[in-house]
Amino acid sequence: MTADSTTDAVSGPPSPSNSQPDLKSLPIEDVQKRLDTSPDGLTQIEAAKRLSQYGPNEIAEHTTNPLLKLLSYFWGPIPWMIEVAVILSGAVGHWPDFFIILVLLVANAVVGYTEERQAGNAIDALKAKLAITARVKRDGVWVTPPAKDLVPGDVIRLRLGDIVPADARLLEGDEIEVDQSALTGESLPATCAPGDAVYSGSIIRRGEIGALVYATGTHTYFGKTAELVQDAHTVSHFQKAVLRIGNYLILLAVALVTVIMVVSVLRGDEILTTLQFALVLTVAAIPVAMPTVLSVTMAVGARLLAKKQAIVSKLVAIEELAGVDVLCADKTGTLTQNALTLGDPFTISGVTPTEVVLAGALASRADNDDPIDRAVLGGLSDPDDLRAYTVTHFQPFDPVHKRTEASVTGTGTGSGAVSFKVSKGAPQVMLTLAANATDVKAHVDAAVNDFAARGFRSLGVARTDGDGAWRLLGVLPLFDPPREDAATTIAAARAMGVMVKMVTGDALAIAKETAAKVGLGTDILDAAGLGDVKKEESAQVGRSIEAADGFAQVFPEHKYHIVDVLQKRGHIVGMTGDGVNDAPALKKADCGIAVSGATDAARAAAAIVLLTPGLSVIVEAIKESRRIFQRMNSYAIYRIAETLRVLLFMTVAILVFNFYPVTAIMIVMLAILNDGAILSIAYDNVRYKMTPEAWNMRLVLGISTVLGVAGVISAFGLFYLGERVFHLDRDHVQTLMYLKLSVAGHLTIFLTRTRGPFWSIRPARILWMAVLGTQAIATLIAVYGVFMTPLGWGWAAFVWGYAILWALLNDRIKLLAYRILDPAGSARTATAQPGGAGAHMGAGGGAAAVDSSAAAAKRGS
Repeated sequence: MTADSTTDAVSGPPSPSNSQPDLKSLPIEDVQKRLDTSPDGLTQIEAAKRLSQYGPNEIAEHTTNPLLKLLSYFWGPIPWMIEVAVILSGAVGHWPDFFIILVLLVANAVVGYTEERQAGNAIDALKAKLAITARVKRDGVWVTPPAKDLVPGDVIRLRLGDIVPADARLLEGDEIEVDQSALTGESLPATCAPGDAVYSGSIIRRGEIGALVYATGTHTYFGKTAELVQDAHTVSHFQKAVLRIGNYLILLAVALVTVIMVVSVLRGDEILTTLQFALVLTVAAIPVAMPTVLSVTMAVGARLLAKKQAIVSKLVAIEELAGVDVLCADKTGTLTQNALTLGDPFTISGVTPTEVVLAGALASRADNDDPIDRAVLGGLSDPDDLRAYTVTHFQPFDPVHKRTEASVTGTGTGSGAVSFKVSKGAPQVMLTLAANATDVKAHVDAAVNDFAARGFRSLGVARTDGDGAWRLLGVLPLFDPPREDAATTIAAARAMGVMVKMVTGDALAIAKETAAKVGLGTDILDAAGLGDVKKEESAQVGRSIEAADGFAQVFPEHKYHIVDVLQKRGHIVGMTGDGVNDAPALKKADCGIAVSGATDAARAAAAIVLLTPGLSVIVEAIKESRRIFQRMNSYAIYRIAETLRVLLFMTVAILVFNFYPVTAIMIVMLAILNDGAILSIAYDNVRYKMTPEAWNMRLVLGISTVLGVAGVISAFGLFYLGERVFHLDRDHVQTLMYLKLSVAGHLTIFLTRTRGPFWSIRPARILWMAVLGTQAIATLIAVYGVFMTPLGWGWAAFVWGYAILWALLNDRIKLLAYRILDPAGSARTATAQPGGAGAHMGAGGGAAAVDSSAAAAKRGS
């Protein structure tokens, strides 16, 4: 599809029928007439009128009809099993079973639909905070409204790193380079000159220029193709692990139920009744609530992270962040305050400090709100000095040339005006430019080294002579002091098992000075010595990258390379960035983090976007992600243990004793109450571990199996007491076993949520209230005999006492199992001090033991 195929609905107010291809190809003056606008832009009143006429500048997402979405929960393997069970119950005339199973079917659909919708609404609200803004001229003044408020006829400013917010024609200025790979697939940026069209969704790679909007929203080139990719989803390592658990439970359930059915048929039991019971047992064993618990836990985590000023744009990032063991952090704004101040400049002989600062100020632009430009302009002794000069042309900074340049007309020493150029940028770049470099290089290098030793960043300033030759005037020292919380935050990250590595484009001396001040260490590598970034590094270079405290003189492609090398060495890597050229590294990293003030391109590539500067918010996000991992880990152990408990007990009872210890309707009610309470685990109190999380399936399955088998033994113990000791009839024994399975099963939640004794972490109020609430209902059902034989309060109290005693015993068994299966982790738990950092180490149900290979194990999961 080409841009010429776009709808002709967007045109100027005077003639709505004008075709959009005209607006793309007409001379810019004609386009302004068609759109009834000018280089001064629109008024706010006119913009408001056009917004109501054309609608918001956004791509409307396809939303599923709510009724169809609800009905989708009745379609699929699990719903089909429940529906077959409903039909069979009606066929054999088991009407209580029929209605209860039908309630289960509807309840699962309603709960899943409600929770998924709430999770979706929460994420949509969080993403709204990340809305792209645009620099727009309204009423002759530059303002920054949301990009969705743009209308045809608006005049916008496009700068390096901006995502073009709407289809527009470029106004007067220099050529720019535009990355249109998101639209065309072409990797090389396109060069666009004044009058050319640029399209929504493309990225400005070099330069800055004004532009006239001629198409917005669904009428843009991007609007026609965006819907093709908006439904793409990614599955993370942890989600894959949880799904594997679900598949394991389904296969186990199907295998054991098949055995039950075969034996029942051989015994001559009624086929329909056996089949109905088998289906209901399968439904109860399958983790129906797993997708809902997963989405709810992630959504709750995203809201908690948002309160810490970290917006999650990709939910899977929460899980990935829990396993991050290396964090590559930008220096500027993350480890430092990004509040540059100007020091006393170094000057070449015959040049005054005032002249150096003035030339640097002329090569700056206040409109760009750049921190370096602000510092240089703030260093003027009198801002009115600039009034004697007129900047006729300004070339902004770009990562390739590493300098700004301005053409200036001002008052000369004689009569009339003189024209000259000024430039500021990296000292080595300015020396290459200057004609007097040979004479001053030694002095400049000494000054730069002196500034660097004191933590100053150097900025060379040059000006052209009358003959047009560049002459270096001096060096401006800029100082970006470390953030007050940087050192303590880095220490906290290290205590949590996260290696922080500084990444900066500054010179090696500056990087070492800053790293020392924030407590990182001074083993800083010069990125220029890493070799060809497209080739495999040697093992020795790989080890040096892994051991380094940071990297200096880093170009954007180096960031990608650093991440790649660390990942190949088995690390889960987090990377911070803010520029358009950081986007590849942010995407490559396991968890890309766009820092406060990042460009639109960086934010679009990142999985987490920070709203406040500094590293502390990242550390807080890591803590929260590890808490979320613990909740999911606890749920996985509980779910496996409960499935094993019910399936093994039922299978052995039927095969050995030829007795159905609970009825189909009892299994259904067990499933309903289980799913209703377990959702609250998303809000449970947990302690984060002081090591990166890694999924340890051996440990999880081991602990689950131990608890599941212990539950089967306790169930048969009660079965023996009820039938052989107290001589209860089979109907009462079934009610007795139903209450035991329900109460003991929910008490298991309190065992799996901690690695230490069950009382070591206080459960959240919502969790224990949910468990007590569901068990109160289960007790009342058993006592008064709803769809079963009444048990009475005396036997109910006996079951509760029996279940609590076994829960206490099972907690001791759990601790023994951890000591056998993970002795190293148990030793850390034993030495943890309450209230201190060590208290976190053993927390969380069955959390994986992390060793040097943990990150690699997770990567391979």
